[in-house]
Amino acid sequence: MKILVVDDDAELRGLIGFALSQAGYAVIQAADGTQALTQFAAEQPELVILDVNMPGLDGFEVCRRIRAQSPVPVMLLTVRNSEDDLIRGLDGGADDYLNKPFSPRTLTARVRALLRRVGGERPTPLQQGDLMLDTERQSVSREGLGFVALTNREYRLLQYLLANAGRVVSNEQVTIHVWGHHGIGDRTLLKQLVHRLRQKIEPNPAEPQYLVTIPSVGYILQPNGAN
Repeated sequence: MKILVVDDDAELRGLIGFALSQAGYAVIQAADGTQALTQFAAEQPELVILDVNMPGLDGFEVCRRIRAQSPVPVMLLTVRNSEDDLIRGLDGGADDYLNKPFSPRTLTARVRALLRRVGGERPTPLQQGDLMLDTERQSVSREGLGFVALTNREYRLLQYLLANAGRVVSNEQVTIHVWGHHGIGDRTLLKQLVHRLRQKIEPNPAEPQYLVTIPSVGYILQPNGAN
């Protein structure tokens, strides 16, 4: 299940994304309202978490535009605590409202509750091309093969790559997603993790077709294999 997280605060956006990925969700991020609408159209997430106080297109306007084209649930985040803002957000199509600051546990609990209300709490398998990630069993399958169990970090890595399939992701982006902003991840640990994941998804790990290294930059997941 994909969740779009929109906030102009990069650190908070990363922390929210990390908490949600640990809870079993695929996370797409956007840094402003314009990028949010682009990502929404491209990725079709099942839930949007949207900061109200952004420059340019604020959260209220982004929510209104999303609601005009989709019934997807929207949760607004704000430092404001006025009744007028609450009413404006809900009248504009938001389904829930969460005041900052909040804990990751509170956020994930509210996400689960919101998804229950709209009938989408149970995570669905994430599939791109030949690869399918079972988000409940934490396992992966490739076309023609059965499911193989993943460790927690292998799961978070593949989840992030599938959510960004066909796009180059930097070493830093992957490290933050897997280990968090203040985690212990580094390039050596990331290379080791990529090596282990390739053992589980590649027909020939020595010649990767799916998880391809982009030298000095990062990685790209090609879900149908390299041509």
